[in-house]
Amino acid sequence: MRRLWPSLGSVVFFFAAPGTVAGFVPWWITKWQFQPSVLPFAPFHWIGVALILAGLVPLVSCFGRFALQGQGTPAPIAPPTRLVVSGFYRYVRNPMYVALTVILVGEAVLFADYRVLVWAAVFWLMTHLFVLVVEEPALAKTFGTDYEAYRANVPRWIPRLAPWAPPPG
Repeated sequence: MRRLWPSLGSVVFFFAAPGTVAGFVPWWITKWQFQPSVLPFAPFHWIGVALILAGLVPLVSCFGRFALQGQGTPAPIAPPTRLVVSGFYRYVRNPMYVALTVILVGEAVLFADYRVLVWAAVFWLMTHLFVLVVEEPALAKTFGTDYEAYRANVPRWIPRLAPWAPPPG
């Protein structure tokens, strides 16, 4: 029962937040209409599909980790009670935001629509400011030295090549 509510909350938040960022807004921009590819070869659209799928894997995984390991949700109103530093979090501190940005770039490539690429840049900039001003100070306050050790070893946006392992204990 302790994981049921975080799991349900994560599912609802998944459709609300990433669903809006990578679903509704790109649909509003493109109406899912394909434009002629910028490059003159057919596989260009498949690159977009590959980027979308590559972004979905960490996004779904991280939502699950928040519910099952962190016993909370990615939603600010029901945050995890435990610091999540496993899975994709061993490589980059913000894998959900990185994943959403990759999905948006994939959608821009798939639909050959520069406006989605502009949206990706705007989303990343808003996210970056949110992380700096709200999220990181809140995590430092909530998780103290555990978060500081994590922050010192795992980059904010560009993934590490080798996974970070927190010290035992």
